[in-house]
Amino acid sequence: METLDIRLLGKEYRVNVTPEERDALQEAVRLLGEKLTDVAARTQSGGERLLVMTALNIAHEFIQFQRQGGVDLQASKRRIDSMNSRLEGVLAQQERLF
Repeated sequence: METLDIRLLGKEYRVNVTPEERDALQEAVRLLGEKLTDVAARTQSGGERLLVMTALNIAHEFIQFQRQGGVDLQASKRRIDSMNSRLEGVLAQQERLF
């Protein structure tokens, strides 16, 4: 575990993160920062109200994404496995040629 210093709404926070998740957390911080800026500009709100409004917007977007089907991880895995099998078959044929 390592720490990452982030800045949101002019305040600094130190969070724990694994090295594997560091990039994803930084992307989440960037996204949240953009959403906070957007909601603040549209609502002229700040502080706790801004945080709640932004959280509601993100939750709403997430629910809409899920209702539209989201990402079917099992189907994606099956498709990747199928593609890998086809590639392995083609590569095996190529190896026989040489």
